[in-house]
Order: sequence, then structure tokens, then C-alpha cells
Amino acid sequence: MPKLMIVDDEDDVREFAANFFRKRKIDVVTAESGEDALRKLEKEKPTLVLLDIQMAGLDGIQTLESIKKKNKDIKVVMVTGRSPSENNTLEKCKSLGAMDYIHKPLRLDELERVVLSALTS
Repeated sequence: MPKLMIVDDEDDVREFAANFFRKRKIDVVTAESGEDALRKLEKEKPTLVLLDIQMAGLDGIQTLESIKKKNKDIKVVMVTGRSPSENNTLEKCKSLGAMDYIHKPLRLDELERVVLSALTS
């Protein structure tokens, strides 16, 4: 069964997204930081990671690099409140192996489409 890991340092965003996908019968695990995500990666073995870029400590880009070093097969979708073109963030994430990019505030239809597509591909 596919498993989704949601990594966001904002409790309300993380829990909102987790509950949204749990209602759709998707196995969800959450992490509150990049460090937390990397600790849980081995045990939880997510199929897909929804990864916030702006976080204290290890940011999303550093976390993405570490995830891909540990397991290049894990799919990663980046989430940000900034413009994708800012600092070439989108290009940097794609070059590191991110498969897609979602903009905050999260739109449920887009979130559901991107995540379900990634989990079933």
C-alpha cells in the first residue's frame, strides 16, 4: 500500500493535509522538520514525500538531497509559499529529483491531483 509522508513545520498545515488524505484511505505519516523526516524515513518507507521548502533547521532542499541519497526511488513533491522562479528554486528542486511543485496556500483539488497521480504512477 502506498504511504505518504507530509513534512511541514506548521502544525496546522501538516495536520490539515494529513487528515485530508486519511479521509481518502491513504496511509499518512507526518514529520515536523527535515531532521524528523530523515529519522522516520527508514522505518516508515514512504512512497511519496510532500516536502515544505521553507523550514527552520534543515530546509526542504537540503532534506530533498538527503532523501534522494538514502533512496532515489522515493517520490518527492515540493511545497512552497514563494514563487517557483525565486532563486531558481524550481530548477534546483527538479535537478535534485523532485517530481513536482505545489504552491501554498494549498488548494485541495491541486493537492489531491498531484498526490494521487504520484502515488499511482
